[in-house]
Amino acid sequence: MAESPPTTNEPATTNEPTIEADPELSTDESDSTLGDDVLVAELDRLDLTHQKLKILLDNKLLLCPVQNPGRILDVGTGTGIWAIEYGTVSKRRRTQDIELIRLSGDEHPDTDIIGTDLSPTQPSWVPPNVKFEIDDCEEAWTFRESFDVVHCRYLAAAIQDWPKLVSQAYQFTKPGGYSEFQDYDLVYYSEDGTLTEDLPIQKWITTLLQAAREFGRDPCPGPKLAGYMRDAGFKDVQERKFKIPIGPWPKDKHLKTIGAWNLVQIEDGLEAFTLRLFTQILGWKSEEVQVLLANVRKDLRNPKIHAQFDFFVAYGQKPTDPA
Repeated sequence: MAESPPTTNEPATTNEPTIEADPELSTDESDSTLGDDVLVAELDRLDLTHQKLKILLDNKLLLCPVQNPGRILDVGTGTGIWAIEYGTVSKRRRTQDIELIRLSGDEHPDTDIIGTDLSPTQPSWVPPNVKFEIDDCEEAWTFRESFDVVHCRYLAAAIQDWPKLVSQAYQFTKPGGYSEFQDYDLVYYSEDGTLTEDLPIQKWITTLLQAAREFGRDPCPGPKLAGYMRDAGFKDVQERKFKIPIGPWPKDKHLKTIGAWNLVQIEDGLEAFTLRLFTQILGWKSEEVQVLLANVRKDLRNPKIHAQFDFFVAYGQKPTDPA
């Protein structure tokens, strides 16, 4: 059975909100053009995706071998759930002592974490060691200090210049520190021939990726991350590739669980993924999109179609004596 997101009976902190805005950035250009209800649903989907990826990575929030990081930057933090979980530890009294309960195996209450995003969609109440800033990661970074870890996850179809992003991560990683990128290759495929070119789901994803590329955003950065990191100057770059099924069709219990979570998040985001790109970039009519999506939903739930895509994790260390 799939895990449930970790909970705690105590509020993380009673401090005032720690979301800081850059006055030069406007948040009017939100990615959501479908209204407040859709925005709320999208935030829920992002949290669900976080849980799916945590299950995929065996309950780990980072794969790089960093030890006791003092400062972490979470680029494109979204709802802030990754930063909050990494920086949270709950407390439970047992007799005269306080027992620290590790919620997911990676929480570090002594680590200062900054999460950045274009939109102020993070919660107001957060751990005291976590803060959020509104910032555009594609503009020049202006942090006063560097970081032990720069973490960047799930920015497929959102970044215009990946080499620049990775280079800035290198610049703001401390010598001896790590940067870690986690992202998708969103090309759907099957290993048994059940995903054929004539299916609506294949037409949909192929057209979606085409629209993202025409918009100037790479929807499949995953396989390129390790190369970007080596080019930026990181050493000992490691890459891991994971298969993510769409739906609970695998026989393997672990993959079945991941597939079930993945199916829910795709269905929840299907309209938001599609409408803007298809109508504004490709010129489709909304009615045409809805007809296609109705057939895509049928394919998504067809257990005879064994579709999947890949997820990549790449991490590397900044040399202690960078040139």
